[in-house]
Amino acid sequence: MSVPEAKALLTDRGTLADHVTPQRLAATRTNARTGAVPRPSAHGYPLVVLSPGFTMPRASLTVLAEDLASRGYVVAAVDHAYESDGTSFPGGRVLTCTACEQVFPDRSLERVSDGRARDIPFVLDRLTGPRPAWRHSRLMIDAGRIAMAGHSIGGAAASVSMAADPRVDAGVNMDGTFFTPVPPAGLGGRPFLMLAGDPALLPPDFPDTSWEDNWPRLDGWKRWLNVTGAGHAAFTDWPVLGDQVGYGHPETPLSGLRSQQITRGYVGAFFDLHLRGIASPRLEGPTAGDPEVVFHRR
Repeated sequence: MSVPEAKALLTDRGTLADHVTPQRLAATRTNARTGAVPRPSAHGYPLVVLSPGFTMPRASLTVLAEDLASRGYVVAAVDHAYESDGTSFPGGRVLTCTACEQVFPDRSLERVSDGRARDIPFVLDRLTGPRPAWRHSRLMIDAGRIAMAGHSIGGAAASVSMAADPRVDAGVNMDGTFFTPVPPAGLGGRPFLMLAGDPALLPPDFPDTSWEDNWPRLDGWKRWLNVTGAGHAAFTDWPVLGDQVGYGHPETPLSGLRSQQITRGYVGAFFDLHLRGIASPRLEGPTAGDPEVVFHRR
């Protein structure tokens, strides 16, 4: 993150700013690095698009992105302009969350998930079209194997994006309310994973039956998993970073290490199965190695 992005995020998060400065957050080291030379593949690698929660930066899904890249995926993490607390553009311009002023008064969050379903096809066009924006696209990306995962409203946007764009072969919703319902006709038999906390942490002050309502409409391979001790932020970087600065979240008692292991393990296994044909016992039922994971529906 840039320092202005980190400052905007901490300003919005209140007490988190008591534990870390914008400069320290922006300087957080990762296992990834800029300028790395891609390893060529004869057939290209599957592409996974990651969409963060509302107001969250793309950097909040770094733990997952790095793991998927290490498995042999091209990962495109998206900042949705005017929805994140702060997004830096070339030249120093920083866009803030204009959408917050338009959405929160009436909670019309379906506008956000619908808008992201227009963002994602644009990203796919720019990565796999005739004049790709990334110079390694033609060498690295297998345009016939594309998937999407998201957290919170980014997870809700996964099913909307699949409904809008047949190029998205599989989707993962990590603890996101289905503000825009899955179409009655389903998603064309494409697979979908729903990964939630215990219980799924809901937006304040309004009941959510969207997972129950939309489960029957998912017409392909599907799983609904609950993670004991996981709060809403458990599927992002925040538990990992929080452990390092002594900032524990009361709604996420699960440690950052276990949050990271479970998120990486199940999302990675799902994409390995449906984009690469690699089966995993993790997806077939409860395992002794992951006692926190409950198979709610399958």
